[in-house]
Amino acid sequence: MPKVLIVDDADIPPQFDFLGDFLKQNGFGLFSAKDGQEAIERARLKQPDIILMDLLMPTMDGWEATKIIKKSKETQHIPIIALSATLYTAENQKKTLAAGCDDMQVRPVELPLLLEKMNRLLSRDP
Repeated sequence: MPKVLIVDDADIPPQFDFLGDFLKQNGFGLFSAKDGQEAIERARLKQPDIILMDLLMPTMDGWEATKIIKKSKETQHIPIIALSATLYTAENQKKTLAAGCDDMQVRPVELPLLLEKMNRLLSRDP
């Protein structure tokens, strides 16, 4: 069962519930982090197979967390998909790829497309 780290600062995350239910139904194990700093710690400790990263969060945003995760030998192999409404702009898309995200998806999330991206990244050679 592939493990997914979902990083999102939402206090009452209806999208997390919807996304979480979808991922569980498709055979994924889930755990979460509320900000970029917690994401770095959880990525190191739990070694997820893939990370779904919100970009706009307090304490440390998703761009900075991605850079740190991708620079660490312990976690650089973990694929990261950015999930954010901010990805509507070309500037934020470039910034997201430059930070080290392997792919991105604009919110609201199109679940079949996200699953396709996740499966593609999980099946590639490290």
